[in-house]
Amino acid sequence: MSDIPSDFLYTEEHEYLKPTGEEDVYQIGVTDYAQGELGDVVFVELPDAGTSFNQMDVFGTIEAVKAVSDLFSPVGGEVLEVNSALDDDPSLVNSDPYGAGWMVRMRVSDPSEIDGLLDADGYAAHIG
Repeated sequence: MSDIPSDFLYTEEHEYLKPTGEEDVYQIGVTDYAQGELGDVVFVELPDAGTSFNQMDVFGTIEAVKAVSDLFSPVGGEVLEVNSALDDDPSLVNSDPYGAGWMVRMRVSDPSEIDGLLDADGYAAHIG
């Protein structure tokens, strides 16, 4: 069974939105389920800080031994910080997807978009 933190929000494409405690700022990454399906992550391509995205825009790619997948922005906003640790150790996505394996910190431009995301129970039902 995949780990699904109850205080996060999720997309059907397996990204998560983790509250940072700072208003309208969230960490984004891929879920434990997603990293398990992908297998060993060998490369993550992420945007530069200062880049803005609309909801569901592709904000990067994740490359695993099995496949390359697009990363979709759960919400629109501006990238404030990129997890540069993934440049040296992309396997952090596998070992700690909700902690050290986060991808970007983003300031949400339209907080109402958050309402359309899945809660933990909804995501659990989605992945079956």
